[in-house]
Amino acid sequence: MKSALNCNNATVRYAPEAPAAISGISLDIAPGERVALLGLNGSGKTTLLYACAGLVPFEGAISVCDVPLLKTTERQVRDQIGFLFGIPDDQILFPNVMDDIAFTLERRGILPTEARRKALPIMEMLGIAKLAAHSPHRLSHGQLQRVALAGTLVAEPPLLLLDEPSTALDPVGKEELAGLLVSLNAAMLMATHDLDFARRVCQRFIVLDNGMIAEDTSDTERIASYWCHKAVRTCR
Repeated sequence: MKSALNCNNATVRYAPEAPAAISGISLDIAPGERVALLGLNGSGKTTLLYACAGLVPFEGAISVCDVPLLKTTERQVRDQIGFLFGIPDDQILFPNVMDDIAFTLERRGILPTEARRKALPIMEMLGIAKLAAHSPHRLSHGQLQRVALAGTLVAEPPLLLLDEPSTALDPVGKEELAGLLVSLNAAMLMATHDLDFARRVCQRFIVLDNGMIAEDTSDTERIASYWCHKAVRTCR
């Protein structure tokens, strides 16, 4: 595999006459590379993640694990992706926690009993094994985030697309999650507002501004300086 994710001039418009939500995005993420996607609200972070998973129409070209993302390859491409939505309720569909997490494996042809056996280690790692029989409606937002993350990671996909994974986690939870993400072999593109968390997890930082790449660097000091100046300009 030459590339975990490649975008070539990717552009998304939510309506034909609307301004582009992302415009001319070109990037390449190597297998195992961890990349933070930074930017203010409305900068296009979530739209880019959606485009990379084929969840919104796009112009240009996107490939995942060297497979072009086309209508005919959507299922093949999505089987290579673990996608974490920014709002856990958007991806938790089943009436209890174990059923929801195991479904990721079942849809890949694994029998239910085996899927539940394989789900337990990641649930234990995320501290939610005791919630296996619980209804998602009984869980806190932080617990829901961990359930959604377990469903994202359980199939060990080679590419993770994560939308604000540290939201609603306390400092200990963030530290544990950072350690978990760093330990994985998967490549990841992680949209986040949490620069400290991004610096603990990622090796490279891409900043979006008005739907375009404003910075792409591994220099954390440069990113911190850009972030600070951007915040000051925004507040004026």
